[in-house]
Amino acid sequence: MRTRYTDIPAYDTKDGSEIRELMHPDSHGNAAQSLAEAVVEPGATTHLHRHAKTEELYHITRGRGEMRLGEETFEVTVGDTVCIHPGTPHNIRNIGAEPLHILCSCSPPYSHDDTELL
Repeated sequence: MRTRYTDIPAYDTKDGSEIRELMHPDSHGNAAQSLAEAVVEPGATTHLHRHAKTEELYHITRGRGEMRLGEETFEVTVGDTVCIHPGTPHNIRNIGAEPLHILCSCSPPYSHDDTELL
């Protein structure tokens, strides 16, 4: 199974980032996880939120951000990967001059219903 970036439309998700579902069971036939690219524009911050069931991995591919993970806040940049355990409040702010690009892997797959805004 394969997808092409240019064939996948972007949409705004509940946390306020622009998302492109690179592979998701609802659209592509895989089973146990999803992979998306999130883009956060310069100066923008995603909404603080958490997922009851989903574990997420964020991998920064472009730009610079400030990640809030539970009670901790730290800078992230290209090559950094962050594990977000279920139930952990989190968000990210773009602190750079270019769009912040994040690969987001979710298991189980991302679901709007599992996203609680805080």
